[in-house]
Amino acid sequence: MRAVLQRVTRASCSVEGRVTGETGPGLLVLLGVGPQDTPATARALAEKIVKLRIFGDESGKMNRSVRDIGGGVLSISQFTLYADTRSGNRPSFTGAAAPDHAHALYADFNAALRDLGLPVGEGVFGAHMVIDLTNDGPVTLTLDTAQP
Repeated sequence: MRAVLQRVTRASCSVEGRVTGETGPGLLVLLGVGPQDTPATARALAEKIVKLRIFGDESGKMNRSVRDIGGGVLSISQFTLYADTRSGNRPSFTGAAAPDHAHALYADFNAALRDLGLPVGEGVFGAHMVIDLTNDGPVTLTLDTAQP
């Protein structure tokens, strides 16, 4: 799995003008699923994200997790994180998981975040989504479960 995390003061997702998910202070997580990913991968990534200390403490140092600050997550499925742009001018997405597999693991990932105590807003899998966010910092990190 690949994830891009953005620390936000707020974020929302709309589909056809209707808000489908949102969060206040916390994280926007763009999640890509690969064909080798499993429910265990989804759980491990959720645990890592919940524990990442990327929010400031009283001294302004990154010492708090999203759970520590009482924050939430807006989770957006994004197969384009598996784009291969090495050849030509049009990205190839053959490295992304098949839609059925990706949809199931996106749901597993969101359920794992909830099980770990976070409120989770969601996008709509496979839909054209409009994401509105206010970056905080900005702080943006990438995680890839295939890389050590």
